[in-house]
Amino acid sequence: MQQKVLKIKGMSCASCARAVENSVGKLNGVVSAAVNLVSEKLDVKFDENVTDIADIIEAVKKAGYDVDQEPDGRFAEILVHVSGMSCASCANTVEKAVKKLPGVKDAVVNLVSGIAKVVYDPSVTGMRNIKNAIEKSGYGVSKIEQGKISQDETERAKKEAASLRTKLIVSAVFSIPLFYISMGHMLGLPVPGIIDPHMHALNYALVQLALVLPVIITGRRFYTVGFGRLFRREPNMDSLVAIGTGAAFVYGIYAVMMILNGNDEYAGNLYFESAGIIITLILLGRYLETLAKGRTSETIKKLMGLAPKTATVIKDGRELVIPIEEVQVGDIILVKPGERIPVDGEVVEGRTSVDESILTGESIPVEKNVGSQVICASINRNGTIKFKATKVGEDTTLSQIIALVEGAQNTKAPIARLADVISGYFVPVVIVIAILAGAAWYISGESAAFSLTVFISVLVIACPCALGLATPTAIMVGTGKGAEYGVLIKSGEALETAHQVNTVVFDKTGTITEGKPVVTDIIPAGRLDETELLRLAASAEKGSEHPLGEAIVSKAAEKNLELYDVESFEAIPGHGIISHIHGKDVLLGNSKLMGDRSIDIKGREDSGRLAAEGKTAMFIAVDGELEGIIAVADVIKPGSKKAVEQLRKMGIEPVMITGDNLQTAQVIAKQAGIDRVKAEVLPGDKANEIKKLQEEGLKVAMVGDGINDAPALAQADVGIAIGSGTDVAMESADIVLMKNELTDVPVAIQLSKRTIRNIKQNLFWAFAYNVLGIPIAAGLLHIFGGPLLNPMIAAAAMSFSSISVVTNALRLKRFKPHHIN
Repeated sequence: MQQKVLKIKGMSCASCARAVENSVGKLNGVVSAAVNLVSEKLDVKFDENVTDIADIIEAVKKAGYDVDQEPDGRFAEILVHVSGMSCASCANTVEKAVKKLPGVKDAVVNLVSGIAKVVYDPSVTGMRNIKNAIEKSGYGVSKIEQGKISQDETERAKKEAASLRTKLIVSAVFSIPLFYISMGHMLGLPVPGIIDPHMHALNYALVQLALVLPVIITGRRFYTVGFGRLFRREPNMDSLVAIGTGAAFVYGIYAVMMILNGNDEYAGNLYFESAGIIITLILLGRYLETLAKGRTSETIKKLMGLAPKTATVIKDGRELVIPIEEVQVGDIILVKPGERIPVDGEVVEGRTSVDESILTGESIPVEKNVGSQVICASINRNGTIKFKATKVGEDTTLSQIIALVEGAQNTKAPIARLADVISGYFVPVVIVIAILAGAAWYISGESAAFSLTVFISVLVIACPCALGLATPTAIMVGTGKGAEYGVLIKSGEALETAHQVNTVVFDKTGTITEGKPVVTDIIPAGRLDETELLRLAASAEKGSEHPLGEAIVSKAAEKNLELYDVESFEAIPGHGIISHIHGKDVLLGNSKLMGDRSIDIKGREDSGRLAAEGKTAMFIAVDGELEGIIAVADVIKPGSKKAVEQLRKMGIEPVMITGDNLQTAQVIAKQAGIDRVKAEVLPGDKANEIKKLQEEGLKVAMVGDGINDAPALAQADVGIAIGSGTDVAMESADIVLMKNELTDVPVAIQLSKRTIRNIKQNLFWAFAYNVLGIPIAAGLLHIFGGPLLNPMIAAAAMSFSSISVVTNALRLKRFKPHHIN
């Protein structure tokens, strides 16, 4: 099974997206096909043994659209200089020869420059095959240049906006005087006598015709695409505009012919201004919509621009500045203060603090020493370090984040299904309503001009675009905003489900707690003070691999204590250790070890208290006398209690699940503020416990480390993996938290709630607009003595509908999580 993402060109509304999905979905072997109208991307899953990417591209073309490129960079582009061509037939021959190659998506030959541009899938074919195909056609390849297709969507958006802006200006230059001439005399504005409709009706009509023609030509895409879709029986938004303005223009031509025959009364209803203003307003709407849509993916663009273009690599003792593409795993890279980390790696020399906020949302710089991991695009603050590259290119954390967020933005939320179903029938139904409404008014005795007004108004006020934009715009902004806070949401479905969660289950170890034991208490019981107790214990344990021993050694290192040499060492499994240090016999272990060595620990109330607090007490005796107690425990993270409090404020019940005994589990749960505990649960049974909660009718989110908790994360309605900032592609999770902090769990749920609320607002507006607008355009108000909707106002309303939906989605960019004071 394969999954591909293709860039689709030529779509303008939800009906277009539906047409592509239907065409591709009909192919044998295609499991699913989902189109994101905002990003213009098709996400398709298919069985490569039944169909291939070429069939899918062909299906898209049969639907009336084209495939531009794969956003994930799998398509490459090469430019080759072809020699020996002399005419268009030569160029055509080269194109056909190259296009026949498996894996070639497109080939275009420029006869004037002699350059052939070939877009192909590197996993299927390559330069050698392309060169051979050209040479077999009888031509030579004298110059080769190869490169990747640019992934920068910004340039494409700029070009599209620039093109629409030019069309808008041209259209406005002609439609504004057209509107003035056609309506000026009605509004009492001065109009030259030579084009006065009462005295010179023919001049009046011909001037309007001359002004509307450039507007029609500027908006010709509406007609080529719109009627093309109509003839394929898959009409879209362009079809509605084409029919409406086309009908107005044709009626205007008919009126001009009637005026030529002496029927000057037709000068009052030319409809040229309606066609011109409608096209201008729709171009204005599309231009503003394009600008707004470009802002929905600003986060991705920002992330893509973070990675440095070069890296300073140490080779043979020299510093070499090389392009980032040439960095290889294992290279030693030098990073100075103020520079960005070029790739992921591990520090091998130096110490510094690194600002990882742009990737993890963590505002406090993170200290980095030898052995620490550094992340691509983070900023080195104050020290010079050398690190070994461990992940480069598409494997870096930054690339994974971009791929993950883009993947989420190309998915659909279940809430969008109703809009998808309606949009599939929307345009044909609107056309039928327009015809019926116009015919009904004409039959009722109204004039042809009146009926045409109704017909045009119904067509141009209908807006399937708003339906198609309602969900993807909000998802794109929402997932992008999540990435800014270090919350990576993998799909639209996860985004929607998260807002319904009413129970959050936390794994204990490594999720609520730090995941590793630390020294919590040092209690002297004899002649030695805390420092000397810790020094002796750490000296005894420094060769130990036991987690409790490592915790003691780490505490001593934290206090910069110089340890003693150990003269002898013996580990007693299940009891502790016996060692000879600095001329003293040192025992470190549990009560069993003390009892076996006849060391009196009775009367030590501290041990019972520590046990009640979920801590492990280790007794230390020197030369047969008890000297103190060192307690070690897996403490809860600083943000665990805050996260639980925030969830409770949101009406969500927290639950803790662990394999520990009930007493220890209840101690930790109490510290975190959790009442409901599921203890002594084996790793394999955690999924069953989640299932039991779901059987109670609860919507459950499971929070774990994404590795040991994989089955439980998969069973939960929403699986949330809490990571360390580098492992972002945890397969079993629906949401990945870049920071190792539970306070991001309520942030993810808050973002989901805000995004789904935004989607519902968009869908309500899109449905309400069409439900109210179409009847008004059909003349509902006129039946009760109200006004008849002018087609130009209908066009303005339609444009405003799409813009309002995108603008509303952009409000999500102001999202800020609620924190506890």
